[in-house]
Amino acid sequence: MNTPAVIVLWSAFLSFIPISELRGGIPFAVANGIPWYWAFCLGVFFNALVAPACWIFLSTFHKLFLKMKWYQNFFDRFIEKARNKLHKGVEKWGWFGVALFVAVPFPLTGAWTGTLGAWVLGLSKRKTLLAVIIGVMISGTIVTAVVTLGVHVLDMFIKHV
Repeated sequence: MNTPAVIVLWSAFLSFIPISELRGGIPFAVANGIPWYWAFCLGVFFNALVAPACWIFLSTFHKLFLKMKWYQNFFDRFIEKARNKLHKGVEKWGWFGVALFVAVPFPLTGAWTGTLGAWVLGLSKRKTLLAVIIGVMISGTIVTAVVTLGVHVLDMFIKHV
């Protein structure tokens, strides 16, 4: 039985987990009768929670894993390679680049990947959190607009068929 509470919980869950994020949560909510403005608020709120959760997770487990030699060697090589490769882009775009990356509602771009990338590159936690929130709001606006427009177009198509 899909009660409004169950739909809200599923939407929140979909908005928070990697891969789907709000690109899955907002359409799910709208498709199940939640008004677009509540779906937007729900999706953005729970997707924005990803940044602090991811940062805490990464910081905590990273400290534990650094005690293992194989992880430390892998991490040091991986980080050096990533930082050297992305140094110019990070210098040029900084936290604004993170916001833009998160704002694009494509697979593998979003709050999880943006936070991970910023953490790996050593960007400021505060600026990263702000960038992710801005990016999530932009992405939520895009997804909500596409879903709402799609519902209206589909509704018009059904009425004319």
